[in-house]
Amino acid sequence: MHKRSLRKPDGRALTLYATSPLPETLEAPSPSSAPHRANGHLRWHPLRAEWVAYATHRQGRTFLPPAAYNPLAPMRDPHVPTEVPDGPWQVAVFDNLFPAFTPLAHDAPALGIPTATAIGACEVVVFTQDPQTSLGSLPLSHLALIVDVWADRTEILGARDDVAYVFPFENRGVEVGVTLHHPHGQIYAYPFVPPLPARELEQQRRHLAETGHGLLETFIERERREEVRMIYEGSHAIAFMPVCARYAYEVWIAPIRPAPSFTDLASSERHDFARALKTVLMKFDRLWDRPLPYILVFHQAPTDGQRHAEAHLHAELYPALRMPDRVKYLAGSEIGAGVFTADTVPEDKAQELRRIVVNVDG
Repeated sequence: MHKRSLRKPDGRALTLYATSPLPETLEAPSPSSAPHRANGHLRWHPLRAEWVAYATHRQGRTFLPPAAYNPLAPMRDPHVPTEVPDGPWQVAVFDNLFPAFTPLAHDAPALGIPTATAIGACEVVVFTQDPQTSLGSLPLSHLALIVDVWADRTEILGARDDVAYVFPFENRGVEVGVTLHHPHGQIYAYPFVPPLPARELEQQRRHLAETGHGLLETFIERERREEVRMIYEGSHAIAFMPVCARYAYEVWIAPIRPAPSFTDLASSERHDFARALKTVLMKFDRLWDRPLPYILVFHQAPTDGQRHAEAHLHAELYPALRMPDRVKYLAGSEIGAGVFTADTVPEDKAQELRRIVVNVDG
């Protein structure tokens, strides 16, 4: 992997990645030339015992612009500046112009409840220069490069003193609030471990202490043995619909070896992880006659300087659109009580995905 780190006119960072060397003549463009001064803060929710982030400047972010004004497209007209330059790069990562978390955060308000500055980072990951493709449609070698990028960003962001958890994710589809059609993901670097990963980690710690084995490792052994919910099994990675799936077509993807984070994966494991992810995404795209909106998240070990033997890197894929009697909306029980009510069983939906034949290498 080759990369080149640049600085935008407004002070934000841009890193370009490719499988071949990048020219030294590349320069970092920006839709904005004014100094970047985003500021957000945190407020403590006493009933849920968790932080809520406030970033009112995000109301001004770009919203579904026409193709001619795509801010994630390579800049070819200096009169229409974008976030990324023209050139032979394959993946680009830059500081979000509208971040919820930023190292520039300061002066949290005093409100009678605990507050804090929203220190951290928010990065945009441009998966490709092609605005018409999707993550699952990229060649396997390109997807493997993206896995390397996630590992590199985890290492770089996780080394910062103000970051405790690095969280890559992709929201696909306007149904889940996407504001730019160009294929991209994001990385949030939180100053704390978010509630859902923290809850998973606590269960993993308890299971490891009681049994001497990792919780997800035990899960994977069961799924490989029973096979009925398996979507992909390679030499180093696995994709399956968990027996406890809350969503129809929910899929988990993980290395078979209990590696805590992207940075712990060997090259062969990263490549097989990319193959597993591409297999699932291709099946999603062929499931119906339209692209399936989804949320793709990655849970890994915190970057708090502690050893996390309990952690096991994995992706969780949640389809996010209701189609007739197939995928469920989140409603009162799910959002208000945190209790999911499933209209399907994972065994049936896993068989649907298993029947879809895809050629990952094609």
